[in-house]
Amino acid sequence: MQDVLFSLGGVAVSPVHLVFAGGGFAFGLLAAGVFGGARARERIAAETLAADQAAEVERRLGEIGRLQAEMTGRMQTMAEVFGSRQADLARGLGERLDGLGQRIGGTLADQTRATHASLTSLAERLAVIDRAQRGIADLSGEMLELKSILANKQARGAFGQGRMEAIVADALPAGAYAFQATLTTGVRPDCLVRLPGAASSLAIDAKFPLEAWSAAREAETPEAREKALQGLRRDVIRHVADVRDKYLVPGETHDVAFLFVPSEAIFADLHEHCADVVQRAHRARVVIVSPSLLLLAIQLVQSIGRDQAIRSQAHVIRREVGHLADDVARLGERVAKLTAHFGQAARDLDQIALSADKVVRRTARIEALDLEPEPSAAPRLAGE
Repeated sequence: MQDVLFSLGGVAVSPVHLVFAGGGFAFGLLAAGVFGGARARERIAAETLAADQAAEVERRLGEIGRLQAEMTGRMQTMAEVFGSRQADLARGLGERLDGLGQRIGGTLADQTRATHASLTSLAERLAVIDRAQRGIADLSGEMLELKSILANKQARGAFGQGRMEAIVADALPAGAYAFQATLTTGVRPDCLVRLPGAASSLAIDAKFPLEAWSAAREAETPEAREKALQGLRRDVIRHVADVRDKYLVPGETHDVAFLFVPSEAIFADLHEHCADVVQRAHRARVVIVSPSLLLLAIQLVQSIGRDQAIRSQAHVIRREVGHLADDVARLGERVAKLTAHFGQAARDLDQIALSADKVVRRTARIEALDLEPEPSAAPRLAGE
């Protein structure tokens, strides 16, 4: 057993060494097998675990892919929905914007037309105001001119005379009045109006005293105004007495005379503040008249003259009415005769229509008759 089998690197190798070496090698192999099996089992377990993990990962990746696909589909669906909604929203917004634009355009057009109409109306009103302002300016000038006229006694008398003459001349014919006519007493009233059906005439005076009235209007204190009104009463009473004494001439003028006041304002102030003077003038048979009352009196005189003219021509009217009645009676007789002629003509037309109807019926009966010739024997031949 101790024999040297060979030498390896200077070391003698015996069979014992080989046995030990084989046992060690077997043990090593066994150990390696054990360790290798353990490692193989570990490797297999690791591989199994890795496969399970890979399968789990793959399953999760598949699930994630499926979820991602579902998410992608949902996102696409949502994108499509959002796209359609956005298109609908855009279309709706466009329609609303168009409608809003049309409404705004219509509103602006209406506002433009209304503004134009308002501006036109404003321009017309401004034109009216401008004309009124020019009228007021002209009226102010006329009032200043009237004030200057009223301040001058002679001009004031001419103004009252002119207004009175215009009223009388516009309402009466030329032969029904006379200006500055001279009475038998040598007095010359401003106007004489010839009354219809009377020998006397109506005298009119146009020289009303206005100095005291102007002073009363311009008075700044009640004492000064009362003093001016007392002066107005005194002047009016004196002038009424002059008119009564000069213009009431028995047999030539009417027993009432007119004292013409050329302004309605003066007439109103006189009746408001000097009513006793007006009553005193009435008792003196002098009537104070304003332009409107003078026009009314002149129109009344004109109506009386027209009635007088109608009464003076009453017999002519009566005669003409009688002739008219005769003409109407003759017209009635002629209408009756014409009616009789029309009735006779209508009856003749009815007879003619009856005869024509008979002729038509007889013609119809004649046409209904069978007038065809009877059949005769056939003609014989010459040889028969």
